[in-house]
Amino acid sequence: MKSSHAEQKKLLDLQNIDSGLARVAHRERSLPEIAEHIQVSGERTALSARLAAESGVLEDAKTELGRLESDAAVVDARIARDTDRVTHSSSVKDVTALESELESLYRRKNNLEDMELVVMERVEQAESQLASTQLLDDELQAKLADVAERRSTALDALAQERAHLSAERGLLEDSVATDLLALYEKLRTRGGTGAALFRAGTCGACTITLTGNELQKVRAAEIDEVLQCPECSAIMVRTEESGLW
Repeated sequence: MKSSHAEQKKLLDLQNIDSGLARVAHRERSLPEIAEHIQVSGERTALSARLAAESGVLEDAKTELGRLESDAAVVDARIARDTDRVTHSSSVKDVTALESELESLYRRKNNLEDMELVVMERVEQAESQLASTQLLDDELQAKLADVAERRSTALDALAQERAHLSAERGLLEDSVATDLLALYEKLRTRGGTGAALFRAGTCGACTITLTGNELQKVRAAEIDEVLQCPECSAIMVRTEESGLW
């Protein structure tokens, strides 16, 4: 294939832009904010399970405390009722029976109060633990929002860079001969580099140094001849830097 020297030199600018676009894509995939966001999200997911478990412990303790308080209220009501009946009863037998029942009720009341104290302590401990975990969750949520904002800012900057490079590429590729551009695109798609500067006997794409007959072919080729590297097939663009003339 033949193409003017000026056309071939445009490929170096095109390759430079494509390399820039590849770097942008790589930076998008490897942004530290992305990995950090995944890590913090994972930590918060794990903490959510812990929050749910601790909330369950607290609710169970509150439920048990409520039951004890309800039982204590029933005992208090019976104590009040029996005390009133003792006060107003004229039957010695009834009074004796009521006093015996009152003794049992007061023992029951004392037991319930002791149990309430134990469960109240469990409630306080559960509330304290849940509050501590909730504080950690709040901190992770704030951290996650910060990471998301930094990630968005970084991605926006990369998107702007890509848009700028893409606009430059669009203008440049429109000025390159169709057949030369097609060959460049084919080679770039296959190996990542479609064209590179040939300098000091070396292909700029694969960095192999040509010697002997291969180098002699390059020296003898017309300037409008499109040459490809015998190793990587990239178009070797010759310029004043190539040291061939």
